[in-house]
Amino acid sequence: MQHDERNLETIPAGALGLIALESCREIGEKVDKYLVKWRYTREHEHEDNIVFKGYQRDTYTIGVTTPRFGTGEAKGTIEESVRGYDLFIMVDVTNYSLTYTVSGYPNHMSPDDHYQDLKRVISAVGGKARRITVIMPFLYESRQHKRTGRDSLDCAMALQELTAMGVDNIITFDAHDPRVQNAIPLKGFETVQPSYQFIKSILGHVDDLKIDSNHMMVISPDEGGTNRAVYLANVLGLDMGMFYKRRDYSKIVDGRNPIVAHEFLGSSVENKDVIIIDDMISSGDSMIDVATELKKRKAGRIFVVATFGLFTNGLNKFDKAVADGLIYRVVTTNLTYQTPELLSKDYYINCDMSKYIAYIIDTLNHDTSISDLLNPYERIESLVKKYKESH
Repeated sequence: MQHDERNLETIPAGALGLIALESCREIGEKVDKYLVKWRYTREHEHEDNIVFKGYQRDTYTIGVTTPRFGTGEAKGTIEESVRGYDLFIMVDVTNYSLTYTVSGYPNHMSPDDHYQDLKRVISAVGGKARRITVIMPFLYESRQHKRTGRDSLDCAMALQELTAMGVDNIITFDAHDPRVQNAIPLKGFETVQPSYQFIKSILGHVDDLKIDSNHMMVISPDEGGTNRAVYLANVLGLDMGMFYKRRDYSKIVDGRNPIVAHEFLGSSVENKDVIIIDDMISSGDSMIDVATELKKRKAGRIFVVATFGLFTNGLNKFDKAVADGLIYRVVTTNLTYQTPELLSKDYYINCDMSKYIAYIIDTLNHDTSISDLLNPYERIESLVKKYKESH
């Protein structure tokens, strides 16, 4: 999709403002560069019209700070006026690399801290912006989206809280359960799938793939992720299989019922390259268990693909899995914090999502539909066709 083929002659909803909190600073800078480049090169017949005032700028980033007091309390400060702006606020709630001081002791920022900082910035806007869109790639508390007992409904509460503060739209990526949007039925909520970026990155790093049902297969590691695996398998013309987890419901370990075994449903994976796709890699135990089971069934190369690579227990088990021949490549996006150690791994493929986010921001600012951005079927089809022709 060529960017300037898009219908962007509509009047912007307001002057574009991008606020990337410290947790999203690196990807926010990349998004800003794309926006600046596109808007300076775009020929616009209405560029002298007052409604397009400030359309072309050297940066769309608006500076914010969230300084802390000695007790660990904080405040949000915006460094310039945002009156009448169409604001896009980016935050990565999983970025644990940032710290602040509490009574002299360093404290790593938790998702709760990042969420509070987001609310502080929205509060500092004070209702002066024309529209506020929150881009939260990893949806805050998305794994606490439903009740299984006397549980809190943290994700639904957070969504309602943000919209009550004046947020008009929330954009997230690969939400753990998209049905949580029912908590805010009158507000905008989009969950974006990075399927195209996954395929593009894999095809760009591996030049001997045979993309057909005889040589390749897509696997969902659990029943909850079947939809994303079905979509990927359909657009690539592959077979799909899934594992379901047998759990011991008589015990609770770390807040969850422990997995007893992984059972497989699907056709033979023997000698086939396999893509295991999920929304996140947390500890990584589940992915490695699934890869082990697939190797027992004589699978070929195994690609572990996830939108969010959290790696909460470190990378040692993945190093061992690659060394043992269980896993061939690990593919995740830069939507969450990536350690320098992860980026240095030979087996790791990084999917840069900054251009895609810039597309979404640019299009929404013009109040134009993003439907074609959310459904990349034609782009994937074209990409695979070119790969087959050149290989």
